[in-house]
Amino acid sequence: MSQKYTYIKDLINGERVKDIFLIGDAQLRESRNGPFWNLRLQDNSGAVEAKIWSPLSQSFPTLEAGMFVVAGGMVGSFRDKPQLTVEVLDILNPEYAGLDITDFLPSSKDKPEDMMQELDYLIAEHMVHIPWKKFCRRVLKDQTVHDRLLTATGAKAVHHAYVGGLLEHTLAVAKLCMSICDNYPEVDRQVVLAAAIFHDLGKAWELSGGLTNDYTDEGRLLGHIHIGVEILEPFLHKSKDLDPKLKLHLKHLILSHHGEYEYGAPKRPKTPEAFILHFADNIDAKMNTIFAELGKLEGSESNWTPYQRFLDRYLYKAEKSPDNPSSKCELKKSEAQCSLPLKA
Repeated sequence: MSQKYTYIKDLINGERVKDIFLIGDAQLRESRNGPFWNLRLQDNSGAVEAKIWSPLSQSFPTLEAGMFVVAGGMVGSFRDKPQLTVEVLDILNPEYAGLDITDFLPSSKDKPEDMMQELDYLIAEHMVHIPWKKFCRRVLKDQTVHDRLLTATGAKAVHHAYVGGLLEHTLAVAKLCMSICDNYPEVDRQVVLAAAIFHDLGKAWELSGGLTNDYTDEGRLLGHIHIGVEILEPFLHKSKDLDPKLKLHLKHLILSHHGEYEYGAPKRPKTPEAFILHFADNIDAKMNTIFAELGKLEGSESNWTPYQRFLDRYLYKAEKSPDNPSSKCELKKSEAQCSLPLKA
């Protein structure tokens, strides 16, 4: 079995299931009938408790979080929650080539390859200075950079902390920056775009990703800002046709995008372009956090979230205006309809 078909959110009480899951937690316990495994199986739709009772449990001396398994059995219920009684369990090789990690971990709603393509579209549209275009594409097409970006998370917690989250955040910041630049034609939108694309590049090395998504040694000792500049340095060195002053400005934007020293910025923004990147980065991080928390109110009678420590406040789910357009395209359509002449 190399493809996943059944997701945890679709499990039905009383039905049998056999599919691939990721072990999120595994504990060996004792009962009157012998040892049993208490597992938490997960995929990108949620998690379910699973039991392997004796004597089958004794066939597995070791089960650990992070293992991929094919589990089969009966779906039951315990305390009004689904529970799987495992009757068959096969452990898959950790390097199993047929698996897509986005099937098993919380992931961006957009496919990473599609987001990578969108970044290239932005480069094609806004990079008119050929050295900038060549530099950006050289970095993004580097095999190591490309592979890391596809699965990288945007953070350990708070905003974009899921597979593909880094690309989702990067793309959103790049688009925000280009929108802001439309209002200030005197700014250098090309260096802003280059910095937007690479401002958080170091996060792909700062965090391990995967099930644990913990900080790496590099991440703890250096942080993603310094790591990102280090990764870009060889590419900048090879870009002989890119003016040294442009390279310097790009590095300033990356080093200052956190805005203030107390927020981890090695430098504070000192150019209009640096301010644009800082504010765009902050907007997207905050909005992702806000929408994630408000989304948890679905099905709740309350319009208020619990207290949000990272935002230092409660959040309120406000009433939407009637016929509120949800996208720029819808807004253009509604404007066009309003401009149509009235019938006599």
